[in-house]
Amino acid sequence: MKFLDDSSDEAILKELGNRIVQYRLNRNLTQNALAVEAGVSKRTVIRSEQGHSTQGSNLIRILRALDLLQNLEALIPPPVASPMQQAKMHGKMRKRASSKTDSAKTKEPWSWGDEQ
Repeated sequence: MKFLDDSSDEAILKELGNRIVQYRLNRNLTQNALAVEAGVSKRTVIRSEQGHSTQGSNLIRILRALDLLQNLEALIPPPVASPMQQAKMHGKMRKRASSKTDSAKTKEPWSWGDEQ
């Protein structure tokens, strides 16, 4: 979504909060009822709806209570390795990242520092 690409963190949180409000109202739930169903405090629901930062576990609970948890699949889809990476790794998933710097390409050759 273009809006999310160009927005600040605060604007994105505010939009997420607005969407939570609309889903809550579509289900005809009060903030208190959503809080009870989600297992969070009413204050957490209010803060989420106002676009304030919240713990990830609280957001998951709210999404679950609104039957939106399945949408996380679209938010962070399962990773897929490129065909070249799959060939190199023989079908295994990477567990570490490699450094982009190459010690052989440094500007100055390494020395002990006591030469003069």
